[in-house]
Amino acid sequence: MRLLKNPLLIAGPLLLSACVGAVPGAYTNNKAGFAAVSSQTSAAIGKQTAFAQSQAENDALRQQVQALVRGKRIGAETAVQAALFSNKGLQASYANVGLSAAEAWQQSTPENPVVSIGLLGIGAPELGAYRAIEGLLRVNVLDATTRKQRVAIADAGFQQAQQSAVHDTLALANQTRVAWINAVAAFETVSYLTQAKRTSDAGSELARKLGETGALNKAGQAREQAFNAELAGQVAMARLNATRAKEELTRLMGLWGDDVNFTVPDALPALPNSVGKIRNLEAKALANRVDLRIAKLGLEAQAAAFGLTDQTRIVSDLEIVAGAELEREVGDDGDIEKVVTPQVELEFAIPIFDSGKARMRKAELSYLQAANVLAEKAVNVRSEARGAEVAYHASYKIARHYRDVVVPLRTTVEEEGLLSYNGMITNTFELLTDVREKLAAQLEAANAKRDFYLAQAELTAAIYGGGSGGSGASEGPAIAAGGAGH
Repeated sequence: MRLLKNPLLIAGPLLLSACVGAVPGAYTNNKAGFAAVSSQTSAAIGKQTAFAQSQAENDALRQQVQALVRGKRIGAETAVQAALFSNKGLQASYANVGLSAAEAWQQSTPENPVVSIGLLGIGAPELGAYRAIEGLLRVNVLDATTRKQRVAIADAGFQQAQQSAVHDTLALANQTRVAWINAVAAFETVSYLTQAKRTSDAGSELARKLGETGALNKAGQAREQAFNAELAGQVAMARLNATRAKEELTRLMGLWGDDVNFTVPDALPALPNSVGKIRNLEAKALANRVDLRIAKLGLEAQAAAFGLTDQTRIVSDLEIVAGAELEREVGDDGDIEKVVTPQVELEFAIPIFDSGKARMRKAELSYLQAANVLAEKAVNVRSEARGAEVAYHASYKIARHYRDVVVPLRTTVEEEGLLSYNGMITNTFELLTDVREKLAAQLEAANAKRDFYLAQAELTAAIYGGGSGGSGASEGPAIAAGGAGH
């Protein structure tokens, strides 16, 4: 028996073992990346976050949410905390962080070598069962030489997924806060419209009685009744809007079943005594905006991808195949001799048609695209910060104007009208008109107060991210002031 040996057969496994490195624990942790997400969101909004991966963890979170909301009147902070614990869309975003960590884990793991074993000359009569055994070990060389770049790309994706999860968390917190403001403001609108409806009912009833006595003509009666009917429609619409607003809040909080049995206050908090000017707002936004970080990571990922494309531009697939063939032959003396023949192959694609220029061009343009996206995002962040600050201060001034000027003036008109009515100088319908106009001013003041709190929420979002980019203000219903008198 002849046996040939080749050092490559021994060096191959050693080469493979040298390529295997330890996978970073940041990728293999059960909640990989979530600690970074939780710490960043807590620093921005001061709320806890949780990533549930089992039924027991889900049950524990639901119990915490039930303790916060079931059968209680909740504030904005409670609503936000409940949403961060219970919203399933946010849990899906956290799971995406784990998926990106698993991808980085996969890229950090060397590709498995491929072993092939074959029998040649099966059924050879003079040799028994077979003539030769062939064994090959196939190793992808580019997998080892490009692993560093591929891991860098996967790590950039992992970092992006974390920042996206932070953005989703901040966005949900902002949306929940806005929904709470809208819900409370909607119920406050219902309260003012209900007061106006009571006044209108009194006027309509008085008009009916005066019509029966002949003291008020049909036109005057119809005017009062038409106003009362229109106001009844506004009240019904306001109640519907309040119900919808609360349901929107419930949906963002991820509640169902008995957990939806919560209430919100009937009115928004009073305006603060003053609001200060925020210094270096643009700089704070540039330093803290999560969507800007995502764009920066996207640029880094494209840079890493460009380097990988450049490295594999000419040779896109390179494999080493090493193995041996054990061949059996019948010698002159009739004995079966065994011959081992080592073999090494190098497989690669010949760049005859695809020189890699197209892939390089795509990589260059992708990097240029990411750079422009980042530049645009920086400009937009600055603009959104300035716009949010302007809206914040302007909405506060408007709300204070209604509270300190318009409503007191309407109150004075109502009080003077009541004195004139008691002195029999004015009639009942003029007094009712003054009451309606005061209620209309109070409703406008409530809408202005709502717009201020929405602007306040958007200002926070403009600094940290997760906002809509607008003021979020919406038009509220108004009370018609006319429709009374002779």
